[in-house]
Amino acid sequence: MCGTCGCGPGETRLNGKKLNRHDGHHHGHDHHHGHDHAHAQHHGHHHHHDAQHSHAPGLSQARMVQIEQDILAKNDRYAAANRAAFAGRGILSLNLVSSPGSGKTTLLTRTIEDLKSEIAFSVIEGDQQTENDAERIRQTGAPAVQINTGKGCHLDAHMVGHAVETLNPEPESVVLIENVGNLVCPASFDLGEAHKVVVLSVTEGEDKPLKYPDMFHAADLMMLNKADLLPHLNFDVDACVAAARRVNPRIKILTTSATTGEGLADWYAWLKASQAIARIGARPVEAPHIQAAE
Repeated sequence: MCGTCGCGPGETRLNGKKLNRHDGHHHGHDHHHGHDHAHAQHHGHHHHHDAQHSHAPGLSQARMVQIEQDILAKNDRYAAANRAAFAGRGILSLNLVSSPGSGKTTLLTRTIEDLKSEIAFSVIEGDQQTENDAERIRQTGAPAVQINTGKGCHLDAHMVGHAVETLNPEPESVVLIENVGNLVCPASFDLGEAHKVVVLSVTEGEDKPLKYPDMFHAADLMMLNKADLLPHLNFDVDACVAAARRVNPRIKILTTSATTGEGLADWYAWLKASQAIARIGARPVEAPHIQAAE
């Protein structure tokens, strides 16, 4: 059960096969490895679960808070294992989050098509049902796995760990995680990613960052997408940018359109720079040779 909204996981499936939620192993780790919350501080976000938002018949608020804390702590241990696995192979992992219909999948397919000669991509798709988005990704030639969460409203680190095992991404490649369309719960579930990227369509309200502050606070990059539709909409870009910076002064913001290509050069530059940092982290740094004094 999700402590934020009370949703149930239903039957989680990976590429159509039932995922055993009680399997505590992936990446060769079990769920008892040590972990602190330093990574949450590094990524500039914390878990903003308010106990007053959690309700379940027959359970006290204290019990609900304890369940929620247990869920997040277990998730964080899996996320730490994912992060270590990515870092050890120089892999850049990005967690793309948004409302449904923001254009994430179209943005990913365009990105892969434009950059596949330069970057090896693999994709984890999260949806409650269907493999439609994973099939769209596979048509680009990139490997993709589909996680169907059933009644669940977000991906968690355990699901992602199993998906990564199935994908077996190349060293120094890029793993794109397209989360379930939801601006609430995915904000609090660390997947082991290097960055959260929030995609906001201009067909949505410019006050979304104020309505869903946890998500925009957790993100390192906001992509204001479907910019080609701006001439047809009453959407105040400046107000949206101001709202996002009010919630998260450090957030980077790009205005993009996967249809026209607007802003994609900046998105690609950011992606490549982030990949370069991930690669450096996996490579041993040799000490400089010092000539001995004669």
